[in-house]
Amino acid sequence: MKKTVVLFTTLFILIVNTFGHPTGQYTQQDLSLLRHWNIDINGQQVIGNFLMSKNDVVFIEGINGKIWNVNLSTLSGDDRNYVDEKIAGIQSLNYTNRNVYTPQFPGTYNYFWLCMLGLGAIGFYALAYYTQKIKAAVSWRLAFSGLTTACMVLFVISCKKTVVPTPSGNGGSGIPKTSTGFIDSAFTPYKPAIATGWDTTYFYVASNGIPNHNMMVGITSWQQQVPVIQNYTGTNRWSIPLQPVYATTPLSTRTNLMRGAVAIAANGIPIFNALNNRGEDAFMIGELDQWGGHCGKGDDYHYHAAPLSLSSTSGLKPIAFALDGFAVYGAKEPDGSNMQALDTCHGHIYNNGVYHYHGTTTYPYVVGAMKGKVTIDPASTAPENQILPQAFTSPIRPPLTPLRGAVITGFTAPAANTYNLTYQIGSRLGHVNYTWDNARHYHFEFIDTAGVTTIANY
Repeated sequence: MKKTVVLFTTLFILIVNTFGHPTGQYTQQDLSLLRHWNIDINGQQVIGNFLMSKNDVVFIEGINGKIWNVNLSTLSGDDRNYVDEKIAGIQSLNYTNRNVYTPQFPGTYNYFWLCMLGLGAIGFYALAYYTQKIKAAVSWRLAFSGLTTACMVLFVISCKKTVVPTPSGNGGSGIPKTSTGFIDSAFTPYKPAIATGWDTTYFYVASNGIPNHNMMVGITSWQQQVPVIQNYTGTNRWSIPLQPVYATTPLSTRTNLMRGAVAIAANGIPIFNALNNRGEDAFMIGELDQWGGHCGKGDDYHYHAAPLSLSSTSGLKPIAFALDGFAVYGAKEPDGSNMQALDTCHGHIYNNGVYHYHGTTTYPYVVGAMKGKVTIDPASTAPENQILPQAFTSPIRPPLTPLRGAVITGFTAPAANTYNLTYQIGSRLGHVNYTWDNARHYHFEFIDTAGVTTIANY
């Protein structure tokens, strides 16, 4: 019997060693799991994952246990944001429910209790044998079978998949957190007219609301609004969430979001719902220019149709980002292939496993429904509700009324801080000429089709 006890004690130790916690060092097989930092040390790129931070020094664990020490101040913006996110996550773990432990079964920590249970079973069997308390009632063969069954049960439970916490970087959404470098690459071709920045939650876009192309030409249903500089800067800049989360029920743009933007184009111009605030297709009724935009009541230029002309500058990069965090591409997929079939939200998941929208020349042009979760302004109601956070316009004059029969035929910038707009009604021409200074003081000269001039300052 001594041999039997020794045999099963040895077997249990082997099971414990087999399923014990593996080494913490990364090997060449783990290379795909490691972060490639924007850092070179002695001509070698730093490849490894964040280990800890102390006294403004970041410790990075690389292959075979190699530790890199990097000063926090030398990190690039993308790397710094990554480190900040890791530190914030660690602090959250340290200070949230720090004294509460809820076991998960089966799992890594419960494995310890399985081991203790097995050791207890062996101890009980040995004690029963030597005290002869079970020998008279149960043969040693029956006890042997029972212990074998118990060990096999422990073996099976130990082999079950460990309960693993939700990986960091996807916010529990199952969607990878969008790289700030990826988003910034879409906006870079339009700098320095726009400016970008980010924190651990949002990517920010600042602009003056004036696109890098001409405007207004081709509008046949004109509200008499004209483009003026907008203050989309500081706390009033555009915000793109870095962590998209799929909406339980995508919010349809047919019955929602007819106020405010649903996306921001790569050139810093907001993209509104394809439907205006009266529920009409703004493109089909002639309100939009040749580039898919027009001016709202605040003299703010924005798109209602997809700014597909940006693809000539953006190439295969996104031409916009929706305010739920998902990218908007032009007529091609990111790899240059032809656009695949779109869902009711006007997008799909293609070969990289991440959802994105597409701009098209047919309704809904950009977003049919918000695939991702968005926060709705509680002060707004459908259909004229809007997404928050949202940048807001700065009107300089009261809104005007539509000018029936007017077709905008020309829009030029003959000098700095100067625009001249030409419209036509029948065979007669009218003009709106205006200038402004750096303090946003505007001087307007209105010349109607009868040749009457009106001056206004704002």
